[in-house]
Order: sequence, then C-alpha cells, then structure tokens
Amino acid sequence: MCGITGYIGKNNGVEKVLEGLSKLEYRGYDSAGLAAIDNGKLNIVKTKGRLKELEKLVLEGKVEGNVVIGHTRWATHGVPSGANSHPHTSMDGKIAVVHNGIIENFRKIKDSLLEKGYVFKSETDSEVIGHLISYYYDENKDPLLAIKKAFDSLEGSYACLIIFLDHADKIFAVKKDSPLVIGVGGEEVYLASDPAAFIKYTKNIIYLENNEIATLGSDEIKIFNMDLEKVDCKVEKSNLNEDSASKEGFETFTLKEIYEQPKVCMDTLNSKLENGDIVYEDFPFTKEELSKINKIYTIGCGTAFYAGINFSYLAKKMLGIESFEILSSEFRYDLPNLDENSLIVAVSQSGETADTLAALKEARKMGAKIVAITNVLASAITRLSDYSIYTLAGPEIGVCSTKAYTSQLMAIYEFILYLAKATGKIDESKFKEYIEELKSIPEKQKKILDDVGIYEEIANVIKEKSSAFYIGRLIDYKTAMEGALKLKEISYIHTEAFPAGELKHGSIALIEEKTPVIAVLTQEEVFEKTLSNLEEVKARGAVTIGIYSEIFRGKDKTDFSIFVPETYKVFYPILTAISVQLIAYNTAKALNRDVDKPRNLAKSVTVE
Repeated sequence: MCGITGYIGKNNGVEKVLEGLSKLEYRGYDSAGLAAIDNGKLNIVKTKGRLKELEKLVLEGKVEGNVVIGHTRWATHGVPSGANSHPHTSMDGKIAVVHNGIIENFRKIKDSLLEKGYVFKSETDSEVIGHLISYYYDENKDPLLAIKKAFDSLEGSYACLIIFLDHADKIFAVKKDSPLVIGVGGEEVYLASDPAAFIKYTKNIIYLENNEIATLGSDEIKIFNMDLEKVDCKVEKSNLNEDSASKEGFETFTLKEIYEQPKVCMDTLNSKLENGDIVYEDFPFTKEELSKINKIYTIGCGTAFYAGINFSYLAKKMLGIESFEILSSEFRYDLPNLDENSLIVAVSQSGETADTLAALKEARKMGAKIVAITNVLASAITRLSDYSIYTLAGPEIGVCSTKAYTSQLMAIYEFILYLAKATGKIDESKFKEYIEELKSIPEKQKKILDDVGIYEEIANVIKEKSSAFYIGRLIDYKTAMEGALKLKEISYIHTEAFPAGELKHGSIALIEEKTPVIAVLTQEEVFEKTLSNLEEVKARGAVTIGIYSEIFRGKDKTDFSIFVPETYKVFYPILTAISVQLIAYNTAKALNRDVDKPRNLAKSVTVE
C-alpha cells in the first residue's frame, strides 16, 4: 500500500503535496518522491528513506510548480532505492506517473516493451505504466486515448496520477480497486489516496469509481469511463476532520484495518499467482532439495507465532513432514538439531523482531534453510533468510495485529500449496481446487464483516468479567490462541486459551458464574466433542460463545452463536480470525480502551 497525492492550481503546489504526503506516510515510508511542472520543465525529485529526506532535496533544489504529483512508497516490487522510488517517467522524460497498487501482468508487458527498445531503470511493476502510456501516446498525441489503451492492457489494482509535459495544464487520474479521491477547492484541485492529505483545504470531495479516468485542470474536472464516455461527477461534502480523515471515516485505525482484510488477503494471494500457478521468482531451492527436507521449524513472536503454528500444523497434514513450532525467544536457548535438510519458516510482520533475528542467526550457523514471511521489504530478517515471501498488508498502524495476521495466513497457505505440489504431495487437480477456494476467501471475509451486530452484545457480557477463556480443537485451537491474545492485549481482560479437551484436567477449576468461554468450532471430526466440553463449562455457570462453521447452523448449543462461511477445513483460521478480532475490538471499545495504542505495547519489538 502506497500513498499518492496531487495538486493543480494557480499557486505553487509543492508544499501542499509534501504536506499531503506527510498525512499519508502511514501508507508507506521506505521512499518518497514528487514530480512538478514549472516553466516548461518536468522536475523529478525522489529518494529512498522517510519523507524528511525528500523535503530536504526539494528545499535544496528550490523545486516549485503548479502541477505536482507525489508518492510515498510501501515497497512491493523492488527493494527501497532511489531508482525504485516514484514517480516513474517515460523514456523521453515527458510523462511522469505515481502508482498505488499492483500490476499483475507487468512481466509480460515489460518483456514486450523491452523487445520494442524501451529501457527500464527500476525493478518495479509500476514503471511499465509510464512506458506503455508513452507507447500509445506516440501513436496519436492524445493523452486520454493513450491512458485508456494502456490501462486496457494492464491487469491488477491501481490508482495512478499522470502528468504530461506536453499538456502542462492537466493532471490525469485513473482508478481500479485502489483508493483515489478528488478534492475540489475553488481554483485548486487536490488528489489523494486518502482525504487526510487535503481535508485541511477542502471538504468537497469526488470519489472516483473503479474503471474511471479523470482529467483535472484548475478550473475544470471531467470524468470518463473506460470507453471514454463522459460520466457525471458528484461532489460530496465530507464530514471528516483533519484528525480523523486518515482513518478513512473509521473510528480507529484498528477497525479500518479489520475491514481492509479482504483487500490485503486478495493482494497477497494475487502477488504470487500467475496463470493459476504459484510463482516464487528466484526461489533458491530445487524440487530435489525440497524433497529432502525432513524437519520444519516455525518460529515467531506473538501474533506472528500464532500465524506460524498454522504452517506447522499444515506441514504435518499436507506434507507429511515432522514439524515443530518454537517461540523465537526460546529457540536459541534450546536449539534443535539443524542441518541442510531442516527448513526454518520465520514469521514477522516488521521483519525486525529481535528474538526472531537472534534465532535466525543461530539457524544460519547450523546450515538450515530459511524462508521468511514478512510485511516489510529488505528488512533485517529478510537479509538473514534464503528467501522472503512478502505479505501485502501495507502499513498497520493499530498495535494489535489484524490484517497483518490474515495476510500472513494467506501467504502460509500459498507456500504450503507450493511445497505440496513441488514435492508431489498433491496432484494438479487438487492444487487447482485449493487455489480456487483461496480466491473465494476475500468474499467470505466480506460476508463476516457485513454482519457484525452480535459482537456488541457479546462485548457487553465479556466486559463485566475479569477473566475469559478460549477453547478449540485441532486447527481451531490455533485460532483460540490468537483470539485470547487479541482480547487480553486491547481490553486488558485476563484471557487464556486451552485445547478444549484439556479443560477438565485442571483449568475448569477457574470457571465461575458468568465466566465467558469462547469456542471455535469448524472441524467436523471433533465438533461433538467440543460441544460436550461447552456443556461441561455451562453446567458450572459459564456464558458460552461459539464461532461455528456455517455447516453447523442449527446444531449450535451456545448462548451466543457466530457463523462463518463454509470453506476447506484447513482454511477456516483466515475466517474465524476476523470473528475473534471483532470480539476483542468491541469489548475494548465497551471498556473505553485506547484500541490503537494499548498500554505497554509497541508495534514492533526490536529489543530482546
């Protein structure tokens, strides 16, 4: 996820674009850049690093312009660097583009352009956009037609701002599946990924729809569909204020990030899918080497660890390989016997987690293969790993992990399927079935988010107690652990998770009148046994809450019942995770907690 801004008007817009980028830096902060047209020149300034580095360069160069586009980057294709920073230009330097999203077929487009003699300066998917627009623009010198033809050829998600030196009185914008809004302010027009970038100057907003192209001048706005037919543009009055706008209308960043999960899970899935296959570019291990792996160790901390234990569970079930999950903080003090046939899967949102870094250093000394699953390109953990799989969650501002967790699960599912196919554990037919089911997951997540009425009622019960418990069996127990962590870290209610069958071996002594017990029930082979465990706690006065697969509707026996759509049994955690997040979120809000910044916690733990 990146942030883009634009300005066109009668005044110097560079300062306003920089100000807008500062409001969007939460969307990406590994590099930043801008392009400005001034006195017949197109000036590009961009750099690796935080926005303050760009501000220094702009000040030193005295860059000005009344047509300006800007970008703050969250790297997806290509490491953070000056070359990979936006804006990207056409080969003749007369067209500049900033892009938020992913161009899924960029390799095919790039190869075609290379054959035509185009020269690329970056590793990004975004650079193909400027070259492709230039290619069509050279045919007829019509910028709108060139943009239409280019985006007809591009697949993926995008919000783009484009400026042409030959048309220095316009900014062109195009949108599909990535946010882009227009701010109308008298003789000034603003564009951004988020109204936070310009809400200080205008609350008159046009929300660009999917597959629309806009041409914007200081005194005229025109919007077209992809057939270049003019469409009406509706100006709405925003009720956002400067403080809340960056939350896109949500009460908190955490809630916004909960609702972003269908999008980021789809982005993570699509980033490795090519023609129905999972492609890891430059993957270092051959099929023969993968077939020799005899032990897998999954490591991580906190939520990343709970995501990782799903990988360990699936490795046993789908790969038939002996698999273990070990907390990073324990790993290096109780080292397993590792060798070149051992695989370490390290999960970390930030890629900087100190305990995980320390564990990987020990694993590296012993010759183990290392694959990282992380949300941050070129982070420390990726540099210690043989290969890194990136989730596309974008910046996560809320301290408790929500979208980072489910995007990690999506990356884990893809990696398991890749290994299973590469080692012959599943055939092509079964592989395709799994892929098709993964493609359906985001829509199923949306269904959960469309029906959230029950969670407030459940929260009002939980908030009255000082302790709560999560239970589950098999893979549901993995979600129970994550659910307990979510509830305790943002509501401050003591919460523990137990395998459901273990309750009677000691923990049931803690059940008292109205103790909330939340059970995850999606696995058919243990459904009746988990129901029996719920009856045991209910008989001792507990309030029972069930998170069920839709296949069990009508068989639920809890005081409160939540249902998630049916999916393959191994994929339920990516759905039930949203329900446990909503339970925790609503409970914390009912207790007036600071959900985004819970006490004593930091987003990334970089000390041991």
